[in-house]
Amino acid sequence: MGASQSYTLRGQVTRLDATTRITLSVLALASGVYTYLGVRELLDGDETTVFLGALVYSSAVSVAIYAFWSYLMRFMPHVRSGRRMLYLAMAIGSAMIIAMSSWLNAAALAGSAALEQHLAVTTEEYQQKLNEAHENALAAQSLLPDIQLASQRFAGLSEQEARSGVLTGTSGSGTVVQLLRQMSSQLSGLQAEIEGSRQQVKTLFEQGGQHLATMRRLVSSQGPVADRSNAYGEEAVALSGLLTSLEQTSVAPAVRRAAEDLGRSFIAPISDGTDADLRDRQSRVVGTIEAAVKTQSQALATAADEILARPKVEPLRFTPLSAPEAVIRYARDFLPSWAGAISIDLLPAVLIFVLCIVQDVIRREEGEELEMGDMSAGEMMRALRIQKKLKAAERYDEPDERHSSTYHGEIMGPDEEDADIVQRNRPAGATLFPKTAAR
Repeated sequence: MGASQSYTLRGQVTRLDATTRITLSVLALASGVYTYLGVRELLDGDETTVFLGALVYSSAVSVAIYAFWSYLMRFMPHVRSGRRMLYLAMAIGSAMIIAMSSWLNAAALAGSAALEQHLAVTTEEYQQKLNEAHENALAAQSLLPDIQLASQRFAGLSEQEARSGVLTGTSGSGTVVQLLRQMSSQLSGLQAEIEGSRQQVKTLFEQGGQHLATMRRLVSSQGPVADRSNAYGEEAVALSGLLTSLEQTSVAPAVRRAAEDLGRSFIAPISDGTDADLRDRQSRVVGTIEAAVKTQSQALATAADEILARPKVEPLRFTPLSAPEAVIRYARDFLPSWAGAISIDLLPAVLIFVLCIVQDVIRREEGEELEMGDMSAGEMMRALRIQKKLKAAERYDEPDERHSSTYHGEIMGPDEEDADIVQRNRPAGATLFPKTAAR
């Protein structure tokens, strides 16, 4: 049973020899083709230089892969001791193949998709930066309600003071009314500045949205990815400049300076009342207004500081990538392509393991007769001829007891099978061939 199985396995290995050679050739050729497509993305120069450089490199890769796996496939299954060193050689060679071929194969398989992935990711980053810059630019708008309320309060008090003298007890347009109107006017001017920046921010944000829409169309459109990447870079540069403009349109610094001016530059007017009592009341009201203005100024400055404390938006810089660089950067998103590229180069290792297992089974089944079972028909015939010569030599070298024995009155002839050739002379009995009387 064991001999039959080993004989069958040896026959199958012999039959698969041509298939194995063809398989290695096809895999090496496929790896060379994809390596050629990948390495073209890395070379610079005219078309002839790029073509020749890529062709030479890919040819060297194909030859190296075929030779490496052929050596291992011929030697490794037949090595009984020291196979660990061959396993080490296989590991080193596989790493070198991955380094010189597999990543270029992955670039050829998924290079365009990886570049589109890079453009899509960059677009999302630009979208995030645009939103952050827009929020920072509009952050000062949150101060607008407080400024409007303070301006309206000062304006209302001035009108009430002018009509009924609600603060000083004396109606008319005097020192207090003028001061209140002055504070209301300053706050109204700050309000107008903030409202004016809103329209500018809105315009810049809409322009940024248009650039992003164009960038998204370039990502999802058809055509060579290199041309789309160049157009994408132009849009990215324009959008980066727009982000800088948005960052500069923030009115938070202006609000901060205006708030400080309200408190620091407050000048209390001289009371212009007709009598001492009215002037005294005007002075007290002016002091109250000054305290209110400083409180409002401090509140606005604190709110402006919170806006200015936000991290600034740094404009992005679009970095074009080649197909191999994009495949390496976004390797996690293209694991199937990487697996296919590596499998093309390392599939012969599986065939080698199968051959090693089959040879081990053959050795176990045949035992010590492994080498004899591997003889060809010619070797077998030559061995039979040698065996016959050895037997003939042994027969002629044996001593002839018939000629060396003592004579006992009997002439010994040949054996019975040779009785038809030599006459036997036996005195005690009849001879096969009687002697004649004549001498």
